[in-house]
Amino acid sequence: MRKSLLSLALAMGGLLAAAGCSQHDQSTAQAPAAASQPAVSKPTDVNDSAGWNKYLASLVSQHLDGMTAPQPFAYLVTPGDSDEAKAARDRQLQTVQETVERGVIPGQLLAFGGAESAQTADLVLAAFKGAKPASFKGVIVVFIGDQADQQRVTDALKPSGATLRYVVM
Repeated sequence: MRKSLLSLALAMGGLLAAAGCSQHDQSTAQAPAAASQPAVSKPTDVNDSAGWNKYLASLVSQHLDGMTAPQPFAYLVTPGDSDEAKAARDRQLQTVQETVERGVIPGQLLAFGGAESAQTADLVLAAFKGAKPASFKGVIVVFIGDQADQQRVTDALKPSGATLRYVVM
């Protein structure tokens, strides 16, 4: 799982580096760049970590507007109900809870996605349960999941003051 997170972080860093190199004229530079990137299709196998990393990185890269931090924090939530998958999600939850408790500076972007939307939503709900009111003002949270999970994620993030961007996968 750590390799998956590292891969996603490296992919996101590459996307951000590429975007940062051509900021001479945003109005003309972004339209051709977006058109030239091939669409990444949603993997059919929930265990295809590499495929999910690429897919989710491509979705996150489309929602970086307003982020002023050097790079986003992206979390690929581990799918499955095995003991190993549950343990991986517990570790992810602990990491995200520590981030939420510590706080995040305005301009940062946190992205959450995974093969199983309900499990991703559950992780976000549990992580933001302890968020102080308005502590995430100016922070962008991208949730990549199913329409069925949108309202409960919205309700969980609302008190934090985060700007939620919902992406249907």
